[in-house]
Amino acid sequence: MAQDGEFGLIARVTARLTAGPTCLLGPGDDAALVAAPDGRVVASTDVLVDGRHFRRDWGSGNDIGHRAAAANLADIAAMGAYPTALLVALCAPPDLDAAWAEELADGLSEEAESVGASVVGGDMSASPTLTIAVTALGDMHGLQPVLRSGARPGDVLAMAGRVGFAGAGYTVLSRGFRTPKLLVDAYRRPQVPYQQGPIANRLGATSMIDISDGLLADLGHIAKASRVAIDVHRDAFDLPDQMRDAATALGVDPYSWILGGGDDHALCATFPAGVALPAEWRQVGTVREGAGVTVDGDAWEGRLGWDHFKS
Repeated sequence: MAQDGEFGLIARVTARLTAGPTCLLGPGDDAALVAAPDGRVVASTDVLVDGRHFRRDWGSGNDIGHRAAAANLADIAAMGAYPTALLVALCAPPDLDAAWAEELADGLSEEAESVGASVVGGDMSASPTLTIAVTALGDMHGLQPVLRSGARPGDVLAMAGRVGFAGAGYTVLSRGFRTPKLLVDAYRRPQVPYQQGPIANRLGATSMIDISDGLLADLGHIAKASRVAIDVHRDAFDLPDQMRDAATALGVDPYSWILGGGDDHALCATFPAGVALPAEWRQVGTVREGAGVTVDGDAWEGRLGWDHFKS
C-alpha cells in the first residue's frame, strides 16, 4: 500500500464507491453533503480492530467490509430509522495490500447500497494495527426514534432476524474449522433485517435494539433503561441441524450461541400486547415488572454476551 501513497490509495478506493439517493456530494471535497429530509439526523459509530473484532485469515476484505457496514447500519435500523450514509476511517499498516483495501471498500459500498445508503467519505492514516472506524447516518422519515427506555410491563418481546448463527461461526473458525458453511458465512456476512426497524416503529414498538453483543446482554440494556424485567422463552428459537451438529462436535451448548452469541444483528423490540406482528417478527419473550433478564423464569448461568474489555 505504501507505494500508492495516501492520496493514491484514496483515489483507488473512492473510484469504487457509488452514490446513493441521499448522497448530494460524495468524496472529493473537505466534507460530503447528505440529504436529511426529516431535518433530524440519526448517527452511530463503531470501531473494528484487527485481531480483536475480525481476522483477515477468517474472511476476505469484502467480507470484513460487509461486517463493518452491517454493525453500524443495524444501529440505525434499531432506532426505527432509514440508513442514508457511511463515513469510514481506515488506519492501516503501510505494507497492507492495496487490493485488500479495495475489497474492503467494495464490501462497505455493497452493504450500504443494499439499504439505499452510500459511503460518502472518510479518512486514512498509517497505523501498526489495522483499524476500521465507521460512522452511519440515518433519517427518521417523520417518525419518532424507538428508544431502549420505552418497554413496559405487559409488552411482548419479539425478534426479526436470527441469533446464534454468527456466534457459532466464530467458535467454528476459532477451533480451526471452515464448516458448516451456514455458520461460517453467518459470521463473515451478517443477514440484517434492516427494513424491519422502520416497520417495527410504524407498528408502535415501545423499545428496540440490535443484537450485536449477545441476546441476553443486549436485552439487559433495554431492561435497565426501561426499568423492567424481560423473560426470554428458550423454545422460541430455531435450532438448525448444522448448529446442533456443530455444538455436539465441539462440546458446546448450542443455546450459549443463541442466548449469548453476538454479531448477527437481529432486531429485538417490545410491542404492546395485541399488536399483530408481521411474519418477519416472532414473539420470543415477555416484559414484566421487576429488573434484569431471565430465561424461562430463571437466571441464565452461562455467558450473557460479548464485553469488549473482558471478552
